[in-house]
Amino acid sequence: MKVNQIFVNLPVKDIQKTKEFWTNLGFSVNEQISDERAVCIIMSDNISIMFLTEEFFETFSERPVPKGGTTQVLVAIGLDSREEVDQVVIAAVANGVTQHEEPQDHGWMYQNSFWDINGHGWNVIFADPSQLPS
Repeated sequence: MKVNQIFVNLPVKDIQKTKEFWTNLGFSVNEQISDERAVCIIMSDNISIMFLTEEFFETFSERPVPKGGTTQVLVAIGLDSREEVDQVVIAAVANGVTQHEEPQDHGWMYQNSFWDINGHGWNVIFADPSQLPS
């Protein structure tokens, strides 16, 4: 079995600000499934992030949305180079967010990270599996 698409659903307070943040980082929006309650950010042909207002998000689960200062998930996204990794994090910080931690170079994998405007954690990575230690 193989998964052919991934839609990650994350709660947010402000759809318009979220849309502006992610488009400022260079990502596009699937307008067909976006409205005042949700914005679909396209990460790749098969991966999309659905940012839903907290009220709309709560209609999908009986569990409450975590309130400030908590972390439920860290999302890792892979890019094609170390330079792209840093470009995304630099753009994120320039758009008003904080870097999560200093970049980490593991030889075969490089990562940088940030907390987005809604407090969600993003690890941005470049990995070269051919450089994995044996």
